Amino acid sequence: MNDAKVLLDYGSGGRASHRLIGELLLSHFRSPELARLNDAAVLDLRGPVAVSTDSFTVDPIFFPGGDIGSLAVHGTVNDVAMLGARPLYLTCALILEEGLPMADLERIVTSLGQAADAAGVAVVTGDTKVMPRGQADKIFINTTGIGQIMVETPPSGDRARPGDAILVSGSMGDHGLTILSQREGLAFDAPVESDSACLSHLILKLLEALPDVHVLRDPTRGGLATTLNEIAGQSRAGCLIEESSLPVKQAVKAGCSFLGLDPLYLANEGKFICILPEAQADAALSILRADPLGKDAARIGTVTAENPGKVVMRTPLGGHRMLSMLEGEQLPRIC
Repeated sequence: MNDAKVLLDYGSGGRASHRLIGELLLSHFRSPELARLNDAAVLDLRGPVAVSTDSFTVDPIFFPGGDIGSLAVHGTVNDVAMLGARPLYLTCALILEEGLPMADLERIVTSLGQAADAAGVAVVTGDTKVMPRGQADKIFINTTGIGQIMVETPPSGDRARPGDAILVSGSMGDHGLTILSQREGLAFDAPVESDSACLSHLILKLLEALPDVHVLRDPTRGGLATTLNEIAGQSRAGCLIEESSLPVKQAVKAGCSFLGLDPLYLANEGKFICILPEAQADAALSILRADPLGKDAARIGTVTAENPGKVVMRTPLGGHRMLSMLEGEQLPRIC
């Protein structure tokens, strides 16, 4: 395209809109169903499905480890995968601000298309709107994911049972600290990078070997502590976490210490919590650690009958600290 900026005409439904769709979107979203340009997509689904929708408003829109385009795919695909589903289809709606550089839009759309291809999902329908300058902030993306459930009993937040092992697939807080440091122009001695990634392939590998996983959740907004509180409340059980077992990269620890943040409340976009029977914990860790996305997987605690609905962390000195849900916004616009 010759235009240097996004124009209001691109959301008009007329020739400019058709140019944007034909010359940019269709070239990166290679889906036969989308290429038909109908008002809706025809999907072939049999059996139970998982559906999730999410909106992405991250600031900044480009960051170490990703951008708003790949993040929109990863966030939605991962949510679908947490129900034991194979993600198949994605919808994509773009809300653009007038004046957004076309080079930025193309970079985002390219990244989104590449992430969808890598995840094995087809973008089958979508929408584009353009807001007058100042009425949006560069670009917002809404995606809906649809997937085929692959296990007889899907993992669910209400299925944690006393005695279950609590695992995480890797280090905590990478994404949240990365977004904050980029937004505020902060530099640390050791660079930090978002963990944004598609988790569906690793999760399906895990479920193929161990179909009796009780809970899968990705600790995004509110971080690990908030997500564990949600699970404890849904399951009416307690979670006992070992502080010494929590995987947090040294650069994240240092950055959080400097800024007065707790990495257990920072967002993650490429990690998940796995709760399953104790007898399967070692096998699950072996599967996770054999994959690059799970190389830092760790057993961090146990589901208990004590303190139902609560999350308690045992410190290295043997003391105990209650981990409550996040209060307020520790870090705005992280996804």
